[in-house]
Amino acid sequence: MSARAGSVGGVRGPVRRPLLQPGPEARVSRVPDRAPGAAGAEQDDHLSGRGGTGGRCGDAGGAAAAVLPVRAPWEAELVNDRRLELLREESATAPHDGGVIVIDDSGDRKDGTATAYVGRQWLGRLGNTDNGIVTVTTVWTDGRVYYPLHATPYTPAHHFARGRSDPAFRTKPQLAAALAARGKEAGFGCWAVVADCAYSVSDDWYLALREAGLAYVVALKPHRGTWAPAHQPHTPIEAAHALTWKDAKRPGDWTPVERHFRDGHTETWWAADACLGGYGPGSPCRLIVATTDPADLPEKATWYLATNLPHPDAPHATTGPHPPADLAEIVRLYGLRPWIEQSYKQVKDELGWADFQVRSDRAIRRHQTWSTAPSPSAGTSGSPHPDPCPNEGAERGPSHTPPAPTALLAQGLTRHPVLAHPSHHPHPMVASLDGHGPTLRAPGPDRRGRHRTRH
Repeated sequence: MSARAGSVGGVRGPVRRPLLQPGPEARVSRVPDRAPGAAGAEQDDHLSGRGGTGGRCGDAGGAAAAVLPVRAPWEAELVNDRRLELLREESATAPHDGGVIVIDDSGDRKDGTATAYVGRQWLGRLGNTDNGIVTVTTVWTDGRVYYPLHATPYTPAHHFARGRSDPAFRTKPQLAAALAARGKEAGFGCWAVVADCAYSVSDDWYLALREAGLAYVVALKPHRGTWAPAHQPHTPIEAAHALTWKDAKRPGDWTPVERHFRDGHTETWWAADACLGGYGPGSPCRLIVATTDPADLPEKATWYLATNLPHPDAPHATTGPHPPADLAEIVRLYGLRPWIEQSYKQVKDELGWADFQVRSDRAIRRHQTWSTAPSPSAGTSGSPHPDPCPNEGAERGPSHTPPAPTALLAQGLTRHPVLAHPSHHPHPMVASLDGHGPTLRAPGPDRRGRHRTRH
């Protein structure tokens, strides 16, 4: 691989030939925008002199750094396909049917209206509605390692001529189901697709997963009603209260489930199959309630889960398309989602997921591919079933900062996070920066996030 001297963002280093060589047509100065109704590709050609995307384009270093995902001769999809190929080939990261595909979406605030996909919409990161961009992603994990699979930005309805009724419009659940099916087609098998309650309200999401032959474990909103006879429960929380419970020695309908957390401690939760409308242990779709206290059902430590993984004693357990799963396995599978939602968010923050200073669809996708392809992150070692979760409510462990895992993290590249090779190769996949000392260990919590433009 030949190299010549160059600089990116004020940091000197070699400019290497790209990993994947497209044809001459890729070397264009203007990048067309594929998002309906979005404009402003000129921003990508004048990065040093114009703003308007929520970033500080007046900073010469940040503007120069943005040139790489805009004008570099590589295609985001081809680079991502190659990254996934390397992950499949490496024994430490090879997927298997015991893992899960976790659906996640990231909302980042962006000013103006000229950037592709920008619109006033719900941003989960901020917890409110604001002007910004939302990207739906899929992540594969088995509780030992995790890494992103695919990502696609969500196009708000106002970008389409007919709004939500436009044939080209896709909701976030529809995009998520398509990405999950795409992950399976790419060779990343899984036991189930795991998602939060935002995806449980879409019939299209369930239908798309069924057509793709994928099982799911998805959270339900505790007070979302369903049709049922007047004397029966009408919401998941009512179905949970209908289960019998005396105490730990006389649990009634509840089964103890031991959960393993990333700091090494364990907790005893309680889980049960509940009956609600068409949900039931013998039905094609089950309602699982998991909680730390069956008597009080605390809001912060109670899950209401829907799954099409059959009960081990169900009549269709041996003939259905999906393997049976007991209560402990359902709780373990869903327990992987909060870990991804918490840790993956921190990884994206550190790698600059939202720090793009470009406007076009193509440039945004390149930036996201460039910034979210680190080496796989490792889970807690020494535990047969790591089940980490965010520090919220009763799920919180001791409030110390755990040591950063190093077994599968890239080392010796630069002092700051960059794109890393998933097979531990010493070069990043897109470009390598020389002239830096080796990274001997992950930065401490007091140093993380420095030297980066934040919005």
